[in-house]
Amino acid sequence: MSLQRIAITGLGTINGAAKTLPAFQEAILQGTSGIAPLDLFDVSQFSTQIGCQVKEYNSADYFTRRQATHLSRTDQLALIAAREAVAMSGLTGVCDPYQVGVCIGGGVGGMLNAEEWLQGELSGKPARPGLLRTLLPDCSSTALAKELGFAGYQGSITTACSSSGTAIGWAADLIRTGRQQAMLCGGADALTMLTFAGFNALKVVDPNPCAPFSAGRQGLTLGEGAAFMVLEDEQAALQRGAQIYGYLLGYALLGEAHHMTAPEPSGESAARVMHAALDAAAVEKEQIGWINAHGTGTPLNDVGESNAVKLLFGERASQVPLISTKAITGHCLGAAGAIEAVATVLALNAGIIPQTLHFRGVDPACDLDYGHAGSRATDTRMALSNSFAFGGNVTSVVLGSAALQQEVC
Repeated sequence: MSLQRIAITGLGTINGAAKTLPAFQEAILQGTSGIAPLDLFDVSQFSTQIGCQVKEYNSADYFTRRQATHLSRTDQLALIAAREAVAMSGLTGVCDPYQVGVCIGGGVGGMLNAEEWLQGELSGKPARPGLLRTLLPDCSSTALAKELGFAGYQGSITTACSSSGTAIGWAADLIRTGRQQAMLCGGADALTMLTFAGFNALKVVDPNPCAPFSAGRQGLTLGEGAAFMVLEDEQAALQRGAQIYGYLLGYALLGEAHHMTAPEPSGESAARVMHAALDAAAVEKEQIGWINAHGTGTPLNDVGESNAVKLLFGERASQVPLISTKAITGHCLGAAGAIEAVATVLALNAGIIPQTLHFRGVDPACDLDYGHAGSRATDTRMALSNSFAFGGNVTSVVLGSAALQQEVC
């Protein structure tokens, strides 16, 4: 496998903090959270009633009535974000459609529609069976390929909360190995009753907006959304005159083989995957200016990830800010890695390290720099973005700013 650089030529997102890429950049730079009371379904019986929902969403603003009836909420969010990324890239009509693939990470698929169908069955008022059409997570990749006309590789990755981070890395591999000329990659997941109830049952949700790395944090805040990137070989992108917005420099993934839901507490596995990602990118750890953490706000995850940074960076650990954008977007499950990767590229290009919101006080077990004091300027060109999932599925992605184009390959 060659080490040619993979350029990012398009970005797109819709999430609970913003419905467009420019609005998301503003939310990241200003530290504006989308966490608020939920109204997508009844949450009155749960210990928390908040989340990061895409509010005031009307499918008619994006789709015809016929289109909307054939798409789940997850599919719709995916298409909205993908359209933005592809339009930004100028890729349509330029490449052989059989040389452009789609790789998406997710998990819930059309579960929200399936819940509507089930509620109808249980109430004696059967809902239309078509609601089950979009149940499986791979329906989103099919919808993307069909609308956008990309006839190359089509795949879906479901490794819980690392799904879309892994999808981005795998898409880069397909380009590096010459199997595809370009890839649309990212992730999408919508809020559902089952996931909301499940995380409440696990007692890992915070009744207040999540407070990563803070004292008194009680867990995560669930969110929803989608984010996509268009990846291309750098030289191919330049030859067609595309604008480059950043770089996917490398990635790595591994399985912790520790526990179904709890992270490996020493941080050894997480440190190993970050180190492997840097090796894959041919980047020295001294070149990394900050890390977009998995940073869920759960007591175990935040300590484990902090331990991992200490193992990897040693004495320099306190000089590498470990921030979490989940306090802005909530934890978007299968879409989290992609949303956070897009946030990282936006922040790198803006020359800032984002703030970790909702600080409640210092936790002695979290003794690094978490950006609680506010965003700050930086001249760094590279950052890590981590996605650590249930089942020990851990992924780390190395991202670079558009300014790297000025450097010799």
